[in-house]
Amino acid sequence: MAKIVLLGAGSHTFSRNLITDVVSYPELRESTITLMDIEKEPLDLIAAFAKRLVKQHGFSNKIEATTDRRKALDGADYVICTIQLGGVKQQARDIAAKYGLADGWTGPASGLANGLSQIPVIMDICRDMEKLCPDAWLLEYANPLSTICWAINDYTKVKNVGLCHSVPHTAAQLAKYIEKPIEECSYWVAGINHLAWFLEFKWNGKDAYPMLRKKFEDPRVYSADDAHWAGADIVRAEVLKTFGYFLTEASFINAYYMPYFRKSSRPDIMEKYKLETDNHPERHPKREEVMKEMRQKEDKKFRNEIKSGQPFSLNPSREYGAKIIHAMETGIPARINGNVRNTGLITNLLAGSVVEVPCLVDREGIHPCYVGALPNQLAALNQSNIYAQEMVMRGIMEKDKNKIFQGGLLDPLTASILTIEETRKMVDEIFAAEKDNMQGYK
Repeated sequence: MAKIVLLGAGSHTFSRNLITDVVSYPELRESTITLMDIEKEPLDLIAAFAKRLVKQHGFSNKIEATTDRRKALDGADYVICTIQLGGVKQQARDIAAKYGLADGWTGPASGLANGLSQIPVIMDICRDMEKLCPDAWLLEYANPLSTICWAINDYTKVKNVGLCHSVPHTAAQLAKYIEKPIEECSYWVAGINHLAWFLEFKWNGKDAYPMLRKKFEDPRVYSADDAHWAGADIVRAEVLKTFGYFLTEASFINAYYMPYFRKSSRPDIMEKYKLETDNHPERHPKREEVMKEMRQKEDKKFRNEIKSGQPFSLNPSREYGAKIIHAMETGIPARINGNVRNTGLITNLLAGSVVEVPCLVDREGIHPCYVGALPNQLAALNQSNIYAQEMVMRGIMEKDKNKIFQGGLLDPLTASILTIEETRKMVDEIFAAEKDNMQGYK
């Protein structure tokens, strides 16, 4: 049976969902699940969960746990990557936040903050895969997703697809807005990760956009603090009303990709769209203490669940990872939205870039669907991000600081907040703070 490797397994919520998803399929209940993380304590905890889950339900999965990445990858059939480097330090993201670019997790600017640490390590993972499991599929969840997948496509031979839960989660949210069961809804979504568009949204085969627009005539529907799991959904409502289509991902994330909303120097604008300035726990002045306390509480709760012996549910999540593995192992087709190379799939976005499109999955692999041209206004918003993504990615892969700087200038959000000199200063500060990781840059 298949060997499924989960890199970054110490993330309790993500790993718990993915492991549960795998064993929820009867055909995958003899597979080996290998958990790998560089931190032993959270790794041991998620391994204990996985072993108890399998034992409780009488499955035959073999659960392995290791801090040795090469050992984990050896002979793998599927590698699920959910890593997030930087721990509580994350100097580059702090600097981006200081300049008004929030936490630097997503959007093209994240290549300056997040991608600088993520991409080199994921390239190392891919080189290991080329040697230890050359036929394996890499199911890539790590951010910045588009930039990482682009680097994998252009600089490695690893078969890969970028995955994000924003499409199925948003579909469920839209069904909630129109007060219809998600099982009765269908959709066709394409664009780029975190900035993909519901080109079609239907209920029982009929266009549901008129229903959605009718609901949105009442601002209370999308502006309430509990409108969405991440809070108010005002940004996406504004984009729908302005550009005609609904976006994937939460409003606070969409705001990173466009120049209209996240005006850190304009409290009135931030308040209008209910966007936080910089009060995430990871940005706390005493972050190490705050994050340690949060992790201890999370660990204690999780550990108590495991010790209690209570049955763990097999209810699957909306993640695509296990769905892909099941389709490839059984040949039973599945449809997902995946982030793949643009080989003419979206005709008015840059060839070779990474686009998020519907894909068919079966025993032969992942087959992206042709979309054609996006409406011009949507393509323009996507394209403004794509060129910035490429410049940052090339800068990291070629160790060219100037290209990274130019990528920052091309980022729509950065350009709306900073001048050329301010952007240069930010990049200089990031390189100074991360000097131990910036060896060899020209």
